[in-house]
Order: sequence, then C-alpha cells, then structure tokens
Amino acid sequence: MTEQTTTPAVWFITGVSSGFGRSLAEAVLARGDKVIGTVRNDAQIAPFENLAPGRAHCLLLDVTDAAAIPHAVEQALQRAGAIDVLVNNAGYGLFGALEEVADAEARQLFDTNVFGTANVIRAVLPHFRERKRSHIVNFSSVAGVIGIAGCSFYCASKHAIEGLSESLAQELAPFGIRVTVVEPGGFRTNFAGVSLKWSENEQPVYADTVGKMRRYMSSYHGTQTGDPAKAAAAIVRAVSADTPPLRLPLGPDAVDVVRKKLASVQHNLETWLEVSSSTNFDQ
Repeated sequence: MTEQTTTPAVWFITGVSSGFGRSLAEAVLARGDKVIGTVRNDAQIAPFENLAPGRAHCLLLDVTDAAAIPHAVEQALQRAGAIDVLVNNAGYGLFGALEEVADAEARQLFDTNVFGTANVIRAVLPHFRERKRSHIVNFSSVAGVIGIAGCSFYCASKHAIEGLSESLAQELAPFGIRVTVVEPGGFRTNFAGVSLKWSENEQPVYADTVGKMRRYMSSYHGTQTGDPAKAAAAIVRAVSADTPPLRLPLGPDAVDVVRKKLASVQHNLETWLEVSSSTNFDQ
C-alpha cells in the first residue's frame, strides 16, 4: 500500500475536547496539517488552539443543533480557506435494554450519533463536490458490526452509520470524494467513562443480562487495551493511502469481531439457503 504525498491538509473534526477526536487532532497537527475542531464548551477552546497556534482552530458546535451546523462550516471555510478531510467523531454511548430506554433518550442519541453526522456531511458536501476531491471519515464502532445485549439503541445508531457510509461512498465516488467508516474496538478513551450514558429506567427482569453489562462497564473504563494515539495514526494512514478502505476496524478485538460476524452470516446463509432461495414465482 502506497501513501499519497500532499501539501498540508485541512481537517474538520467534530468533538476534539477528548477521546479519539483529540488524539486524531494531535496526530494531524504533529504532521503539519491544520485542524478546525469543534467543542461544546467555551473553556475548551483556548487549550485546543494552544496545541498549535495558527494551525489549530476551534469552534463551538453542538451537532444536535441542525441550524448551527452550516454556520460552523462557513466559519471553518473562512478561517482555513478549504476543508480536505471531514471527521465525524462527535457522539456518545447509551446503554440499557431496549425496554428500559425512553423515547427521549433514544431520540437524543440518534440526533447526535446519526442526524448530527448526516447534517455535518450535508453542510460540507457542496464544498467537497466543487473541489472534486476530499475524504469523509465517519466513526462507527464494533457495535456497528454486531448487536450487543444491553446497548440495542447504541448498536442501532452505529449500524445506521455503517449503512449511511456505504451508500454515501457510492453516491460520492463520481465526485472524487472518498468515505471511510472507522470501527474501533476497546480503546482507552472516555467512552466508558463520562461519555457513556445509561438509561434512567433499570428493570429487575434484566438483572441477569443487561445487569451484567452494567457491572462490567463500571470496571471497564481505564482498562481498555487500545491506544488512541495508535488509532489516530492508523486513521491518518488510511486517509493518506492511494486506495483508502471503506471500513477500518481498529484493534485486534475489532478484527476478531468482524471475522466472527462474517463467519456467522455465512453459516446462517448456507443453513437457510434453500428456504431463502425458494421465493420466486413458479416458472
């Protein structure tokens, strides 16, 4: 695999206050590129811009505020002149059995993880299409590859990102726009800490299933084997490649999940092949 040699690029990254967004921004700045990052708190602006004065720019943006997104993109273009790479990183985890999660909790999750991503892409696409080159990186998860008991709505939001990204890649290929969906396994970010929300409702009937997930996640934070800095380096490598991947699993655990999912789908297909293939009109 060869990598492109390019002039310094401009990256627009949502959610750079911590986690993958911050690690990726630091990696991009270290290689001499520019970053327009978004945060949700005024106090987070100066620390980010001090990472690389003149090349690190920060904007206030809540991606659930659809009306504010076009203005933020316009601000980014005014500051940097162009955007080469869009990274949709802003998002969070919501755990709880489907029966425990309230509609308001689920809708807020989708407004952030799915519609926030879609609306940022919509705002940037006219610029990307005009330039006829660029790259969109959408953060999914291993939860976008498999279903996991105890986080059905979170899995659904990340499965939505998978389908959106795959379709988007086909829609945008004629314009020279590439799409990569990132599927991390367990990394030592704030995902299992302050970024993780649990349903307010907890039902005793799920104590032996989802309850196990609650107990597990309470001790999981800070023990993940994945290094966010290495994940950031892998993403930069993928974006810089002549032929970037549509999907980029990150971490040996993510690779294992994908392999098991492929084997499971293949087994299910072959087991039910006769039934699945029997639905045409008789000739």
